[in-house]
Amino acid sequence: MKHKLLWIICGAEVLLIIILYICLVLHSQRKQAAGTLSRSATTEAFSEKASLPETGEETEPLLTETESLTETVSQAPETETERDSLSDTDRRVEEILSGMSLEEKAAQLFIVQPEAITGADAVTAAGEATQNAIFRYPVAGFIYMEPNLQEEGQVKDMIRQVQAWSMERTGLPMFISVDEEGGTVTRISGKNFDVPYIGDMADLGSRGDPEEARETGRVMGAYLRDLGFNLDFAPVADVLDNPDNQVVRRRSFGSDPRLVARMSLAFLEGLESQGVYGTLKHFPGHGSTSGDTHAGYASNNKTLEELKNCDLIPFREGILQDVDFIMVGHISLPAVTGDDTPASLSPLVISRILREDLGHEGIVITDAMNMGAIAQNYSASQAAVMALEAGVDLILMPSDFHSAYEGVLEAVRQGRLTEQRIDESLRRILKVKLSLSDDGNSDR
Repeated sequence: MKHKLLWIICGAEVLLIIILYICLVLHSQRKQAAGTLSRSATTEAFSEKASLPETGEETEPLLTETESLTETVSQAPETETERDSLSDTDRRVEEILSGMSLEEKAAQLFIVQPEAITGADAVTAAGEATQNAIFRYPVAGFIYMEPNLQEEGQVKDMIRQVQAWSMERTGLPMFISVDEEGGTVTRISGKNFDVPYIGDMADLGSRGDPEEARETGRVMGAYLRDLGFNLDFAPVADVLDNPDNQVVRRRSFGSDPRLVARMSLAFLEGLESQGVYGTLKHFPGHGSTSGDTHAGYASNNKTLEELKNCDLIPFREGILQDVDFIMVGHISLPAVTGDDTPASLSPLVISRILREDLGHEGIVITDAMNMGAIAQNYSASQAAVMALEAGVDLILMPSDFHSAYEGVLEAVRQGRLTEQRIDESLRRILKVKLSLSDDGNSDR
């Protein structure tokens, strides 16, 4: 009886072991199957996001705003959704940015006289010195003054060669710029060139005909483009609100802000119909000042509300028409900013009023930084960094280019300026340059 009971107990234990074994096998098979499904789903999802094109060519990912564009880190290519969200121009801009050194980026923030980087006097040709200078300092552009411009053939040859050097160095055209307003301020009309004479905008404004302004801009744009220019620092959009103002008295279309807006925008439309970019200047308005920023301090004592009802109207109307360039003057606005900081160096004026309040998304360029209002109060380095901190994109004619350029580089290295801030400006600059390249305006 004892032996029979023992056999029953042993049989039950063996049966229990068999049952447990079967359960373990079934559980293991289910777990393995679930794991296979999970790995398959993960692989498919990763493939959708990060697989390379069937051609085998690697795609270069776009970097986020918070990542340095010079970091060489391993990243997955952008998703299809991210690619679709960018236009062809935006993609090209990001590709160019990702291949630029910090030094190249800093150089692209300046428009200078050719003498500033060549060390020559009164440059009238683009030879080896110009080539070497452009290759070392690939600046955004040149501005030519009357001594640089002797006659038609010389100007065309010089600009054509400059653009050739620029395309070889950067793959992009330079901004070839000039102050050609008509009348009081001209470098070409009325000089040694066989082009139509264009008088002061005050005379044009007195007749109040936007069609005449448009045709005047078209005529000017035609001869500028023919010579090789692609950027004109005109028209003056200042409202002559102070009859004693001698700075823009003959350069302004008049004292009625809405007339000034209509005439300025019509002139700009004519100019740009010929492939030459224009520039509304001098934000926030030089027509109410009594001083001259060429010589030194000049201020406008209006409140912001008063400015909005007069001086800012032409600029606001231009922004509604998506103007590409606005030049900021060195005028101080003590009733707005609370101090004598020039508008060109003021974050409140540029980032808050011009960018945020008025909505300007195009390029902001300073007036010439070698003018008295800046050069007498700030070093070239200090002024360049302050302008970029304020929201400026392009710095025009610093009093000392090399000092200003090194100052920007040092500000980035020390963390005062971020590379992302530099890239914000470069995106605006590169978009316009790509449009010039696409239009063939660099082939001069």
